[in-house]
Amino acid sequence: MHELGIVFHIIRTVEDTGRANRIRRVSAVTLELGEVSGVVGDYLQDCWKWAAARSEMLAGAELRVETIPARTLCEACGEVYPTLPQGRICPVCGSDRTHLIQGNEMLIREIAVPDEPPDAESTSA
Repeated sequence: MHELGIVFHIIRTVEDTGRANRIRRVSAVTLELGEVSGVVGDYLQDCWKWAAARSEMLAGAELRVETIPARTLCEACGEVYPTLPQGRICPVCGSDRTHLIQGNEMLIREIAVPDEPPDAESTSA
Protein backbone atom coordinates (compact mmCIF):
# COMPACT_ATOMS: atom_id res chain seq x y z
CA MET A 1 0.00 0.00 0.00
CA HIS A 2 1.89 3.05 -1.23
CA GLU A 3 -0.76 5.39 0.20
CA LEU A 4 0.95 5.24 3.61
CA GLY A 5 4.25 6.40 2.10
CA ILE A 6 2.40 9.22 0.34
CA VAL A 7 0.76 10.27 3.61
CA PHE A 8 4.12 10.26 5.41
CA HIS A 9 5.54 12.51 2.69
CA ILE A 10 2.57 14.91 2.93
CA ILE A 11 2.82 15.06 6.72
CA ARG A 12 6.57 15.67 6.61
CA THR A 13 6.09 18.47 4.06
CA VAL A 14 3.28 20.10 6.05
CA GLU A 15 5.23 19.85 9.32
CA ASP A 16 8.32 21.40 7.72
CA THR A 17 6.22 24.20 6.27
CA GLY A 18 4.46 24.68 9.60
CA ARG A 19 7.69 24.93 11.55
CA ALA A 20 9.13 27.39 9.03
CA ASN A 21 6.03 29.58 9.51
CA ARG A 22 5.72 29.11 13.30
CA ILE A 23 2.45 27.22 13.00
CA ARG A 24 1.54 25.04 15.96
CA ARG A 25 -1.60 23.34 14.64
CA VAL A 26 -3.05 22.47 11.27
CA SER A 27 -6.80 21.95 10.95
CA ALA A 28 -6.93 20.70 7.35
CA VAL A 29 -4.79 19.92 4.33
CA THR A 30 -6.23 20.15 0.83
CA LEU A 31 -4.66 17.80 -1.68
CA GLU A 32 -5.22 17.93 -5.43
CA LEU A 33 -5.15 14.37 -6.69
CA GLY A 34 -5.16 13.28 -10.32
CA GLU A 35 -7.95 11.00 -11.42
CA VAL A 36 -5.43 8.47 -12.80
CA SER A 37 -2.72 8.95 -10.16
CA GLY A 38 -3.10 5.38 -8.96
CA VAL A 39 -3.85 6.50 -5.40
CA VAL A 40 -6.87 4.87 -3.76
CA GLY A 41 -8.82 7.61 -1.99
CA ASP A 42 -10.27 5.43 0.78
CA TYR A 43 -6.85 3.98 1.62
CA LEU A 44 -5.34 7.46 1.58
CA GLN A 45 -7.96 8.72 4.06
CA ASP A 46 -7.45 5.70 6.36
CA CYS A 47 -3.68 6.17 6.31
CA TRP A 48 -4.12 9.90 6.93
CA LYS A 49 -6.28 9.36 10.02
CA TRP A 50 -3.79 6.91 11.46
CA ALA A 51 -0.62 8.91 10.71
CA ALA A 52 -1.97 12.42 11.41
CA ALA A 53 -3.14 11.28 14.87
CA ARG A 54 0.52 10.63 15.71
CA SER A 55 1.64 14.13 14.75
CA GLU A 56 1.44 16.89 17.35
CA MET A 57 0.84 19.49 14.64
CA LEU A 58 -1.68 17.47 12.58
CA ALA A 59 -3.64 15.51 15.19
CA GLY A 60 -7.30 15.78 14.23
CA ALA A 61 -6.56 17.54 10.94
CA GLU A 62 -8.85 16.76 8.02
CA LEU A 63 -7.50 15.64 4.64
CA ARG A 64 -9.56 17.20 1.85
CA VAL A 65 -9.05 15.69 -1.57
CA GLU A 66 -9.98 17.46 -4.79
CA THR A 67 -9.87 15.44 -7.98
CA ILE A 68 -8.03 16.70 -11.04
CA PRO A 69 -9.76 15.19 -14.09
CA ALA A 70 -7.58 13.21 -16.48
CA ARG A 71 -7.21 14.81 -19.92
CA THR A 72 -5.42 13.41 -22.97
CA LEU A 73 -4.00 15.19 -26.01
CA CYS A 74 -4.10 13.62 -29.46
CA GLU A 75 -0.90 14.48 -31.33
CA ALA A 76 -2.52 13.62 -34.67
CA CYS A 77 -5.47 16.04 -34.60
CA GLY A 78 -4.82 18.22 -31.53
CA GLU A 79 -8.01 17.19 -29.71
CA VAL A 80 -7.95 17.28 -25.90
CA TYR A 81 -10.45 14.83 -24.44
CA PRO A 82 -11.44 13.23 -21.12
CA THR A 83 -9.19 10.20 -20.62
CA LEU A 84 -11.37 7.84 -18.59
CA PRO A 85 -14.28 7.41 -21.00
CA GLN A 86 -12.04 7.20 -24.07
CA GLY A 87 -8.70 5.73 -23.04
CA ARG A 88 -5.71 6.09 -25.34
CA ILE A 89 -7.61 6.14 -28.64
CA CYS A 90 -8.68 9.61 -29.81
CA PRO A 91 -12.48 9.79 -30.11
CA VAL A 92 -12.19 12.29 -32.99
CA CYS A 93 -9.65 10.75 -35.38
CA GLY A 94 -9.02 7.26 -33.96
CA SER A 95 -5.27 7.81 -33.53
CA ASP A 96 -3.31 6.16 -30.74
CA ARG A 97 -0.66 8.91 -30.83
CA THR A 98 -1.92 10.40 -27.59
CA HIS A 99 -0.50 11.32 -24.21
CA LEU A 100 -1.83 12.26 -20.81
CA ILE A 101 -1.53 15.99 -20.14
CA GLN A 102 -3.40 16.19 -16.83
CA GLY A 103 -4.68 13.87 -14.14
CA ASN A 104 -1.59 12.17 -12.74
CA GLU A 105 -0.69 14.97 -10.31
CA MET A 106 -0.59 15.07 -6.56
CA LEU A 107 -0.21 18.57 -5.09
CA ILE A 108 -0.67 20.06 -1.65
CA ARG A 109 -2.90 23.01 -2.47
CA GLU A 110 -3.71 24.41 0.95
CA ILE A 111 -2.77 24.11 4.60
CA ALA A 112 -5.48 25.47 6.90
CA VAL A 113 -4.74 26.54 10.45
CA PRO A 114 -7.25 27.13 13.25
CA ASP A 115 -7.80 30.66 14.52
CA GLU A 116 -5.28 30.79 17.33
CA PRO A 117 -3.04 33.50 18.70
CA PRO A 118 0.50 33.31 17.29
CA ASP A 119 2.99 31.35 19.35
CA ALA A 120 5.24 33.19 21.81
CA GLU A 121 8.33 33.06 19.57
CA SER A 122 6.62 35.01 16.79
CA THR A 123 5.46 37.78 19.15
CA SER A 124 8.84 38.45 20.74
CA ALA A 125 10.57 40.76 18.29
